[in-house]
Amino acid sequence: MNVGYFLASAARSFPECPAISVGTECRASYAQFMLRVSRLAAALRGRLNLQPGDRVGLAMKNCPQYLEALYAIWHAGLCAVPMNARLHAREFGHILQDTAARVCFVTADLAQPLASLVGELPDLRQVVCVEDRDYERLFDTHALDLQNVADESPAWLFYTSGTTGRPKGAMLSHRALRGMALRYYADVDQVSEADCMLHVAPLSHAGGLFALPHMARASHQVIPASHGFDPAEISELTRRHDNMAFFAAPTMLMRLVDHPSIGRARLDAIRTIVYGGAPMYVEDIKRALQTIGPRLLGGYGQGEMPNTITALPKRMHADVGHPHYEQRLASVGMARTGVEVRVVDDSGRDLAPGEVGEVIARSDVCMTGYWRNPEATAQALRDGWLYTGDLGCLSTDGFLTLKDRSKDLIISGGSNIYPREVEEVLLLHPDVLEVSVVGRQHADWGEEVVAFVVPRAGKVVTAEALDSVCLAHIARFKRPKPYRFLAALPKSNYGKVLKTELRSRLSLPDEQA
Repeated sequence: MNVGYFLASAARSFPECPAISVGTECRASYAQFMLRVSRLAAALRGRLNLQPGDRVGLAMKNCPQYLEALYAIWHAGLCAVPMNARLHAREFGHILQDTAARVCFVTADLAQPLASLVGELPDLRQVVCVEDRDYERLFDTHALDLQNVADESPAWLFYTSGTTGRPKGAMLSHRALRGMALRYYADVDQVSEADCMLHVAPLSHAGGLFALPHMARASHQVIPASHGFDPAEISELTRRHDNMAFFAAPTMLMRLVDHPSIGRARLDAIRTIVYGGAPMYVEDIKRALQTIGPRLLGGYGQGEMPNTITALPKRMHADVGHPHYEQRLASVGMARTGVEVRVVDDSGRDLAPGEVGEVIARSDVCMTGYWRNPEATAQALRDGWLYTGDLGCLSTDGFLTLKDRSKDLIISGGSNIYPREVEEVLLLHPDVLEVSVVGRQHADWGEEVVAFVVPRAGKVVTAEALDSVCLAHIARFKRPKPYRFLAALPKSNYGKVLKTELRSRLSLPDEQA
């Protein structure tokens, strides 16, 4: 079944319901949105002469046309290639060349750098700016019927961030995306036409995939007028929309919590905030719950198994009386419906509860492999299991606690040090806003711990004070040796701390970093 069927079904049952708004302005009902999608699909197959399975790039900021083009790609039996809108032109070029994409949709801010790739890349025929007349002319055609596709046909090629080399394209099939959407109803929320999905995170990532379960139930999709994340705007939108859900990286969530406008927000209009994509620390979770209330749901997934490995439900965030409440907040929850999770050693053998090893997972939401990369596929997929590269441990009752990415593990004097454990402790200091811990080579110990610390506005934090916090909570050998104080941590477009960039600063003297 084509994953685009979800939209067709919603439009048939709820044609007059609002499909997409920008801020408070409704741009299309479901009937209108469906008509535009089917006409754009016809243009892709007819005027642009794309064949079933061809790849189509999406290099766009959040806007209604993003969802329009995405669903038209699926409707036409093609494969979407979403790309981070903040990539460099060469990075766009690598992905478009690797996928042999024929067409790429762009917003006006990216039209010029992407247009220069036409003629340079052998397969790229056309770059279509969704904010000019040529795009609107594509709708001057008859509607195309929803195309049949094989369940395992690629629907979404998600390119990893490339922190360990060239990014790889994880192939998500129509079956995988359907399974991901259906698990939302089992583990996150039931959704109806009375609900609203606010897209403050990039549609090229997990935020875009969260549109699927919402559009399948004719939920109202709202794109902020800012096209992204703005705490004051979110607070204002709570006064105009009801039953709101949105996805946010932890850094985004905490910016919202700390923003003065949250005091003006109508919190009862927010139904669910799903946080994920990076570590969420216990102290931050508690502070968010105090400010926003029991509306948080923690999710753990990867581009290779999007939005769907484990989850910590809202009710468990609110269950302060549970004897394992703190441990649960520190975890990423339980395996999602129909997902198996294990923690294994280097030989693939299961480890006992509490022992740290690599997290592996299995479900029908998993990628079928990396695009044209059999070596990387064989490394990541073994005997039906996805080897995530994340280190973690399982509790006796099945809650998964992540320690770190395997590449972020610090080994000092033969002992393992997990950066997240040190970060959690440093955040206990009331004047620390953000922190990130990495390892630096050391002649005697192999590696030593370096902490990059961002103080709260107007506060001064000393190394001595941080040492005291560490020595009160963790072993002395885990204590950071140098502390480096920054105005802000470098982050990706998705809110992840860029530890690769922090590591690049390690060669600088401590007083210059």
